[in-house]
Amino acid sequence: MDTFVPNPRTRGPRFVMGPVLLAAVLVFTACVGTEFGSVDESTVPPTTAAVVASSITAPSTTEAAGASTTSSSTTSTPETEVLQSFPASALEVVAFPVPAGSRPHDVAPAADGGVWYTAQGSGELGWLDPESGETRHIPLGAGSRPHGVIVGDDGTAWVTDGGLNAIVSVDADDQVVVYPLPADRPDANLNTAAFDGAGLLWFTGQNGIYGSLDPTTGDMEVFDAPLGRGPYGIAATPLGTVYFASLAGSYVGLIAPDGSVTVLDPPTPGQGARRVWSDSAGSIWVSEWNSGQLSRYVPDTGQWTTWPLPGDSPSAYAVYVDEFDDVWVSDFGGNAMHRFGPSTETFDTFDLPSDPSNVRQILGRPGEVWGAESAADQLVVIRARS
Repeated sequence: MDTFVPNPRTRGPRFVMGPVLLAAVLVFTACVGTEFGSVDESTVPPTTAAVVASSITAPSTTEAAGASTTSSSTTSTPETEVLQSFPASALEVVAFPVPAGSRPHDVAPAADGGVWYTAQGSGELGWLDPESGETRHIPLGAGSRPHGVIVGDDGTAWVTDGGLNAIVSVDADDQVVVYPLPADRPDANLNTAAFDGAGLLWFTGQNGIYGSLDPTTGDMEVFDAPLGRGPYGIAATPLGTVYFASLAGSYVGLIAPDGSVTVLDPPTPGQGARRVWSDSAGSIWVSEWNSGQLSRYVPDTGQWTTWPLPGDSPSAYAVYVDEFDDVWVSDFGGNAMHRFGPSTETFDTFDLPSDPSNVRQILGRPGEVWGAESAADQLVVIRARS
C-alpha cells in the first residue's frame, strides 16, 4: 500500500439561494433557467406504485462460488455478532414513479420519513413521500446536474452537483446553499460525499480530485487524487474514517485527517472499484464494476476476500450494508439487486421491475433498502412484505 500526500487548494466563499414557493405543477422542465427557482410538486397516485412481490418473481438464493482471500497478515477476519435479517421470501420490491425526465441517480432516506433523490435529468433535488407517492422538486440552479445526495445529522440534504461544479445543501425549509469549487478546479465531475467523524464533508470528483468542506465555515480544500482520474464512491466507517473507490484507478483510498491518502489495492488487477461501504465492524465492502465481484477489506488485518456475483456477466455498481450487516449490491448485468450474507456466503437475488433499471446507488434505513432506477424514472425499495 502506498501513501500519497497531496497539495491542497483552499476556498472559503459560498453563495445562498432562497427558493420561492409557487403552486404545484405537473410539468417539469429539462433544465432550470433561473438561479432562484420555484418548488415544483407532482402528485403520483399511490395506486401507481408498482409492487413486485416475491410470489410473482421469487428471489433466488445462490451459494457464492470461488471466494478468494489474500492478506498481508496471518490473522483471520474477526467475527462480528449481527442481528437476524429477514428471509428473502418475506421481502418485496416496491416501485414509485417519479416525474418523467427526472432520471433519478442517487437516493437518501430523509429525516421526515420521505426519500430524497437527485433528479439529474432536470437539475433538481426531488423528494418522495412513500405513503402517498407524492413528489416535489427543488431547483438547484441553471446548469445543475446533481449526482449524489446524503443527509446530515440535522436533516439537511447534501448534494454533489457536477453541472454546478459545487456542493449544494438543502435544509428543512428548502433553502439552497451553493459551495462552489475553487476557480482553478473546473469540471471536477463531482460524484459522492460522506461525513467524517469530525463533521467534515468529504467528496470525490471523477476527473481526478477529492476534497473536504467544513459546513460551519464554508472552507473547502481540494486535492489531486493518486493516479489521476477515477475517484467515485465514498463512505465513512462507524468511527468516521473515510474511504473512497477509484473506478479508473482500480484502488480504494483511505483518507487521513490531514488529507493524505493511503492506496489500497484489491486482489484483482483492473477490477474497477466503483463504490464502497462500511459494515458495523469497520470492514470496507467494494463493488467491482469491471470484474463483477464483491470484495471486503479488513483494516485490522489487511485481509482482502473476494466473491463473484451470481450470473453469467455481472457488473457490480453500488454497494450498501444494512443494519443486519447484510451487503446489498446492484448488478447492471443481471438487472437485479443481490443481498449477500457474509456468515453464509450466499446471495439472494431480487429481480428489478424495469429492464433496464440501472440502479446506480443504494442507501437505506432500518427495514428498507432504497435505490433509483435511473433508466426508468422511478425509485425502488426492498422491504418486509406488508
